[in-house]
Amino acid sequence: MAKLLSYESQNITLIDSNKESLTYADNHLDIKVLKGDATSISILRDAKVESSDLVIGVTSSETTNITLCLLAKQMGCKKTIARISNIEFIDNKELINFSEMGIDELISPEELAATEIQLLLNQSAFFDTYEFEEGVLRMVGVSLPPGAPFIGLSVKEAAGIFPGIHFMPIAMQRVGTQFTLIPRGDTIFKDNDQVYFVTDKEGVDELYKLAGKKKEEIKNVMILGGSKVGFNTARDLCAKDFNVKLIEKNKEKAFDISDSLPNVLVINGDGRNVELLQEESLESMDAFIAVTGNSETNIMSCLMARSKNIKKTIALVENVDYFQLSQSIGVDTLINKKLLAANNIFRYIRRGEVVALTRLNNLNAEILEFEVKATSKVNGQIIRELDFPRAAIIGGIVRDGAGQIALGDFKIQEGDRVVVCCLPDAISKIERLFL
Repeated sequence: MAKLLSYESQNITLIDSNKESLTYADNHLDIKVLKGDATSISILRDAKVESSDLVIGVTSSETTNITLCLLAKQMGCKKTIARISNIEFIDNKELINFSEMGIDELISPEELAATEIQLLLNQSAFFDTYEFEEGVLRMVGVSLPPGAPFIGLSVKEAAGIFPGIHFMPIAMQRVGTQFTLIPRGDTIFKDNDQVYFVTDKEGVDELYKLAGKKKEEIKNVMILGGSKVGFNTARDLCAKDFNVKLIEKNKEKAFDISDSLPNVLVINGDGRNVELLQEESLESMDAFIAVTGNSETNIMSCLMARSKNIKKTIALVENVDYFQLSQSIGVDTLINKKLLAANNIFRYIRRGEVVALTRLNNLNAEILEFEVKATSKVNGQIIRELDFPRAAIIGGIVRDGAGQIALGDFKIQEGDRVVVCCLPDAISKIERLFL
């Protein structure tokens, strides 16, 4: 979290009781470090918490995080965010007013990961997905296979195949490069391009056709690992009528999960054992999700599942650097709890009325959803007349609860929610347009 925020030229103080962690951060990041207990008032005074804009409690102890936020708010901090593992707190926000207590936002990385997995299974051909305003606009990432109908066409030509515009390419990366491109009308789609689109509900099916992808039904799911992410995912998928098998090595944990989730078939065994997976009919599964505490185990087991022609593989990884290898590794999608939590937190750092934010996996770009205020410079303006940087693009607009793909002649008005994709060097200019 501190590493990501340090790129934003924020003044950051990192508090930890582990000297080793602080030494690494001190040597590699341009931040201030403090060794000590985050719930110590004297430590918080040393950190100048009373003049802080934001305090984020992301230790492994939710009690510590909640206590820290309560103290920080009392001492004068403007905003607080606490990481929690007990999602009852999130489910009962209406019952308990956490903001009155001093906690502005609660986040559960495990719950965010489970939600992300469910979205990915619902759109099985895409390697990344994100919903704005409960799905009226969606961001999807797709890898264009050789021979797809898109290949060789410009953005303008591809859009012209269908009547009406229901999707907009917002970012892409050519195979073998690390360069993120903001596509324009004359940008040509090429074999194996990784392309991100913003689409409305009608555009999803169009994208399947144009990308040469088949919409696969996912019904049978195998989950490796009974971690909190595994448990939450199994619970959510069962509620949506998926058939779920969960493999957990720890006997006691396996029995606990079986008692809590009677509709999940829980197998006590080592998921690294190929014979066990075959005995449990791995080849008959539509999706394989590996969420053990070991990134390498997750990746290797997903590769094994891919060799059995499983339609969708998803691996939980701790190391963010693995994202740069995601396409070459051969796993459909890698997810990372820290990045999901960071996306959730970043909207509090951005200027302007940011209601949602996500970073694109493996691409150096962000998608932000801004709410247009009466004072915003974009209010009342036609898109093509805006002084909009080349390193950014408007993907879509939510107006009166409906998603629209906005072209150059669209007039933005107060209350609109505008989805923008931008590279890092354009962020500050975009923020000023929406202040």
